[in-house]
Amino acid sequence: MIERSRSFAPGLPAESAECGNVHNNQRRQILFVTAALLVAPMVAKAHGTSRIGVLGVENDEILRQSLRELGYVEGRDVVFEFRDPSGSSARSDDLALDLVRRRVDVIVALYPAAVISAKRATATIPIVMMNTPDPVQLGLVASLARPGGNITGLTTLTVDLSIKQLQFLKEAIPQASRVALLWSHENPWHAVAVKALQTSSESKKIQLQTLEVRGPDAFEVAFRAMTTERTEALLVLADPMLFVHRQRLADLAIKHRLPMMGNVRAYAGAGSLLSYWADRTDLSRRAASYVDRILKGAKAGDLPIEQPTKFELVINLKTAKALGLTIPQSLLVRADEVIQ
Repeated sequence: MIERSRSFAPGLPAESAECGNVHNNQRRQILFVTAALLVAPMVAKAHGTSRIGVLGVENDEILRQSLRELGYVEGRDVVFEFRDPSGSSARSDDLALDLVRRRVDVIVALYPAAVISAKRATATIPIVMMNTPDPVQLGLVASLARPGGNITGLTTLTVDLSIKQLQFLKEAIPQASRVALLWSHENPWHAVAVKALQTSSESKKIQLQTLEVRGPDAFEVAFRAMTTERTEALLVLADPMLFVHRQRLADLAIKHRLPMMGNVRAYAGAGSLLSYWADRTDLSRRAASYVDRILKGAKAGDLPIEQPTKFELVINLKTAKALGLTIPQSLLVRADEVIQ
């Protein structure tokens, strides 16, 4: 808080010229100190510590390491404010507002709901998105080349990735003709993805069973429906709520003897037969590059939105063995990682 200089009653006679000079010196000192106090916050902002809000995860060590590689010292140059909504859209809104109240300098939003929450919370703080489907289609930006506004970052064009996931699942289980699709009604891009996958499945001679879930309480019912319809495989769409419960989904898939395709590597790590997504390390490093440019003065709306260039196919052979499956060698040699 800036302390105002005290005022003195006018008209008091000076005891001497020396006294007058002292008073003048005091006034000049007061003016100098006041000016310094006013300028100090601006100087501190220009040369001090920047606050980075991260919406969507408890911690992101890859992002932190990437910024260290760019020369940032945590605690001196940057501090992080991590917020994890645990898949809840309502909580995501609250946490985005909290980051705005804390006056962060940039918000890194890790998935579509986080980006939308951040956009609702602020029109001025720069937002760097990750793992987000077509942001033009979602109405988040004007274009990929010149997004405008306060949003930039990376788009995974997730519909294309989902179609590729279905293709890999069919290659792993060539005999599969009935595939279940698990999706969430709260995810803003799932309706578009479901429509695209239905079209793609027809060309692959796959009958798609679409199952909408509104939360983990609906998982058991969904898997019973898969059993009733004699489904032969399962594709789980990318979604924060589903990701939080990936271990339970993987366990249920094995219990019901269903080969499951997830998205990020953590799905295969949890026991999913397959996972396929943009390389997480590459996404974080490129997001750090956006943060770096923004902290150096670039405007988010002037930075073109990029697409992923590295992808990661992971196969869990332990799960394949549990399900009595043999993965074709032609697919194994294309895998980036095989979990034994």
